[in-house]
Amino acid sequence: MVAIPLTLTRPRAAGAAVPTAAGAAVNGCPGDPLVDRFGRVHRDLRISLTDRCSLRCTYCMPEQGNEWLARSSILTVDEIEQVARVAAASGITTFRLTGGEPLLRTDIVDVVRRLAAIRTPDGAPIDLAMTTNGIRLADLVGPLREAGLRRLNISIDTLRRDRFRHLTRRDRLGDVLDGIAAAAASGLRPLKLNAVAMRGINDDEIVDLVEFALAHDAQLRFIEQMPLDAGHTWDRSSMVTRAEILEALSARWRLTAVPGRGGAPAEKWTLDGGPATVGVIASVTAPFCGACDRLRLTADGQLRNCLFSTGEYDLVPALRGEPGTGDADGDAVPAGDAGPHPASDARIDAVLRACVAGKLPGHAIDDPSFLQPARGMNAIGG
Repeated sequence: MVAIPLTLTRPRAAGAAVPTAAGAAVNGCPGDPLVDRFGRVHRDLRISLTDRCSLRCTYCMPEQGNEWLARSSILTVDEIEQVARVAAASGITTFRLTGGEPLLRTDIVDVVRRLAAIRTPDGAPIDLAMTTNGIRLADLVGPLREAGLRRLNISIDTLRRDRFRHLTRRDRLGDVLDGIAAAAASGLRPLKLNAVAMRGINDDEIVDLVEFALAHDAQLRFIEQMPLDAGHTWDRSSMVTRAEILEALSARWRLTAVPGRGGAPAEKWTLDGGPATVGVIASVTAPFCGACDRLRLTADGQLRNCLFSTGEYDLVPALRGEPGTGDADGDAVPAGDAGPHPASDARIDAVLRACVAGKLPGHAIDDPSFLQPARGMNAIGG
């Protein structure tokens, strides 16, 4: 443990004032691995690029009345690159771009190009992935691949147009299917399709969705519905569980568990001996917190150490030289300059370490004291 003589950000509730504590102890120095109190080494940073989305999925956000983040609060490409560079220097090896819908960023290709150029301390390239709803993908997958994107996850909960329109409140299934076809043709692999399983809505499409994925040389990953909707209407009884998903799949294929999951959120099974696989992300009924290696950066510069966290760690003062981190001079990053800024980089690293040090052993969804995050999934980032 090394005491960093900086003012560090403590966790805060979203939207609250940021209390600070000068001289707080941080776990390690810049360049050391990001290890929490439970020995989990953090290697994955999910970077949300916007809270806006072209869909209005019922389990994520209301159809109307959404309060979007102020544009001035959204991190610039320079700021995103600086945080990513500092994180990579301390052991982050995977960046996943999320939203909202990341393809709504007009500078998305530049973001990918900048992040793809970052290297780990041993010179290895960063593993750069993206989760998208696929609507703009047909036009952008080529430029994204050329810029350095390596992997894609595309969300698709149903193959039926009427259900898609009901679930997303938008009639855009054709655009999503075009995006999936373009991704399949692009050669980006592994290609993963994500589906949230919902009782009485799409639970009769479990086999159909897997067969669709196989036809596109993709892996289907089913996700248990989580308490992350902006309206806080999540009801556990409407959630299709891991056990139910596996039962439906077993009626069609022989499933064999794939060992060596590590910190990956999805358990995988081969279908009829492989090589095709299917995944299940069972955050509610079979949580995998003990191996979690992920941190999240929101579009407005807040670090989160858990998807379900009720506190955040503010990176904006470190990035923009505002009061709250560092001294009064602030060491702001000059506009248009994403090069090294040692003082600002040290503050970013310190906030990263404070965030990791504050991580709890698990999300405790099943605990009576569990509180749903104030932000919806679109504002947290997937």
